[in-house]
Amino acid sequence: MGSDSDMKVMKSCIEQLQEFGIEPTVRVISAHRTPQMAAEFADKAAANGTKVIIAAAGMAAHLAGSLAARTTLPVIGVPIDSDKGVGGLDALLSTVQMPPGVPVATVAIGKAGAKNAAILAVQILALSDEALNRKLSEFKAEQAKKVMEKDAGLDLKD
Repeated sequence: MGSDSDMKVMKSCIEQLQEFGIEPTVRVISAHRTPQMAAEFADKAAANGTKVIIAAAGMAAHLAGSLAARTTLPVIGVPIDSDKGVGGLDALLSTVQMPPGVPVATVAIGKAGAKNAAILAVQILALSDEALNRKLSEFKAEQAKKVMEKDAGLDLKD
């Protein structure tokens, strides 16, 4: 996260990862205020066992891009909506508009994006982890079941 104030949004990401049995490393690293720390984190992430990086930031939101520029790991960017910005649109554009060769998978702004970042990370990890793949399949089936149960409860005769 670019700031500790991002935790209120990223809590849903952390909880979603934990539901899949993944205990994430959570750090506050700013591309602007602690650039050396960000560089060091990205440079050492793979050697430290990290497989996917989820980077959340608001406003200028350069964290995901600055990390992606320094690692070969997949980076998922979560734009954070800020009271000081324009409802997260600034963060979205800063995260998604990367130059060719420095991809950042960008999800929706805010809590929905944070949760989807976790699920996308799980999908990436599940490619080489059969147990995680089973959990992911169960999760998807449960989501479908919830929708069908709600649909069955609707009075569609009118």
